[in-house]
Amino acid sequence: MARGSETRERILEIAEQAVLAKGFGATSIEEVIAAAGITKSGFFYHFKDKNELAKAMLVRYIAENDRIFDDLFGRADELSDDPLQSFLIGLKLLAEAMADLPNGHPGCLIATYCYQERLFDREIRAIYQTAVMRWNDRFRSALARIDASYAPRDAIELDRVGAMLSCVVDGGIIMSKALDDPRILEQQIMAFRSYIKLLFTPPLVAYEREPA
Repeated sequence: MARGSETRERILEIAEQAVLAKGFGATSIEEVIAAAGITKSGFFYHFKDKNELAKAMLVRYIAENDRIFDDLFGRADELSDDPLQSFLIGLKLLAEAMADLPNGHPGCLIATYCYQERLFDREIRAIYQTAVMRWNDRFRSALARIDASYAPRDAIELDRVGAMLSCVVDGGIIMSKALDDPRILEQQIMAFRSYIKLLFTPPLVAYEREPA
């Protein structure tokens, strides 16, 4: 990586950590500059203003999440041709990845932006809205493949169940932080996995044994 790219990446990492810790409004360009060990002109070489920094952080965050989902659920597809088993494997891999984070998940940048949406322009709001809808559609598509092969045990709307995983992940992050327990995110993903397994697995049929 070129030196300029390394500096830009370091600025984004420092800014993201600060924003997740205390919010975008409370994060100043000056503290990012000081933490990165660069001059003010060095910062403005990479970002013309704070809004552009916010946009770059968001695009980077979305790309990293896309990479994680592509990797984990792609590996799951390689391990099983069955759509239900593949999705269950993918959820297990996702839960394990979250459990491997040493201090728990640092937080959701999109959620942080949503909480302070008045600080951002329409373009930034459109970027994170599009990303969330794309992730929901990813999960809905996986559920549609399952639905084509398995009859659900309850009437469901695939759009809502697909969006549920995004809610589970963000809710798990919030609860983990609120209760200072990094295990909660992993546990909530596994609880969602159990729901999907129960939803699409046919119930066992008990047969009465004929008298001898």
